[in-house]
Amino acid sequence: MYGLDYWTLFAIWCAGMPVGAFAFLHALVQRADAFTVAERMTKLAWSLITGGSLAALYLFAPYGSTFILWMAALVAVLVYIVDVRPKLNEVQRGGNRW
Repeated sequence: MYGLDYWTLFAIWCAGMPVGAFAFLHALVQRADAFTVAERMTKLAWSLITGGSLAALYLFAPYGSTFILWMAALVAVLVYIVDVRPKLNEVQRGGNRW
């Protein structure tokens, strides 16, 4: 049967695909000027990065010879979610709510 490492990567793979889809859709619906104001790369750049990452998450497996491509795609999506998305939300809301 499969070991714990297989099931852990499988769970991350299953969770990574909807997160990638969310990041891609979020990048598409944001205003282009918000990326400039937030001092991040352009909307086109992040749309291409998250879209390409979403494709890689669907096409590549988290094990075998494509693991590094899958991991790079997951990291790119998580960078958008953790770094870019909060900054865009802050810019579009008009400041920090804290």
